[in-house]
Amino acid sequence: MKLNEEKNLIDFLFNMTKAVGFTVFAVFILLGAVIFTLFYPSNAMQSGPSIALSKSSATTFTASTLVEDYLWEAPDHSTIPAGAAGEQIKYGQDLVAHTAKYIGPTGSVLQISNGMNCQNCHLGAGTKPFGNNYSLVASSYPKVRARSGKSENIEKRVNDCFERSLNGQSLSPKSKEMEAIVAYIKWVGKDVKKGDNVKGSGLLEMEVLDRATSPELGKAVYVQKCQTCHGQEGQGMKTPGNPEFQYPPLWGKHSYNDGAGLYRISNFARYVKANMPLGATHRNPQLTDEEAWDVAAYVNTMPRPKKDTRKDWPDISKKPFDHPFGPYKDSYSEHQHKYGPYKPIMISKN
Repeated sequence: MKLNEEKNLIDFLFNMTKAVGFTVFAVFILLGAVIFTLFYPSNAMQSGPSIALSKSSATTFTASTLVEDYLWEAPDHSTIPAGAAGEQIKYGQDLVAHTAKYIGPTGSVLQISNGMNCQNCHLGAGTKPFGNNYSLVASSYPKVRARSGKSENIEKRVNDCFERSLNGQSLSPKSKEMEAIVAYIKWVGKDVKKGDNVKGSGLLEMEVLDRATSPELGKAVYVQKCQTCHGQEGQGMKTPGNPEFQYPPLWGKHSYNDGAGLYRISNFARYVKANMPLGATHRNPQLTDEEAWDVAAYVNTMPRPKKDTRKDWPDISKKPFDHPFGPYKDSYSEHQHKYGPYKPIMISKN
């Protein structure tokens, strides 16, 4: 081969190598762009801070590990053991589902609560995902709760609900009824390990509004989407002679008091977003975020029983951003803590 022919061949091979190299590089750039688009959608690129209510802020249960690969489901009813232990669990389930029948104003066992059922707040007798379920209770208690500043067991947590959400009196920790309720709660959460925060526990994650919540706008939502079941005056619905409400009262003397967890507007908003009106789920909500926040503000503006909460949150720095009663560590008013806007309060806490 002649010298100039060898040179031409070398030049040709060099140019081909460069072309192939550039092509491969371009392919890698294109693949990178596709992967970035898939994992980082356009709204993630928008400017400005986003403040969301996480699962951990929606509930008092703390956890170190987040199990995201499945949505929590309650154990199958067929796994309830036979014998006395199983009968106790079944009685506990019945007490949660039909509390008023046993412990309401005309209860067959005791008359110590307002007539609501535990499952009015803990849907499906504490088994519905994002329905304030019992999935984490057994693995989390006993634990120190900021609201009391003390270590609490499951019995104390249950009695908190009796005194606040059911606006009633405590059950004896050694009573047949308390032992049955605790046995049922432990059975519901029996498959959850300590430290796991399973998907579907607590309440649905939501972002806070950029504005204050509006009871006035919430009233329109209530009339349109809630009044049919819960009544024009929030009185709920029950049939004559039935000790249980078919649909629970949302305010008034038979509803939860102002020490209950649902009296916090953020908790009520997340609760209704995933579960109300009837038929809604976390996958198919029927309310927009704004409607959920506003109807929560409206319901929690209406009159209801009072509870002495002066001993709640002994460390005031740990009060939730929307706890409606002072004093506070910050300079924001009770009105803003209750109705918002919440972002300035949350930013100041952080």
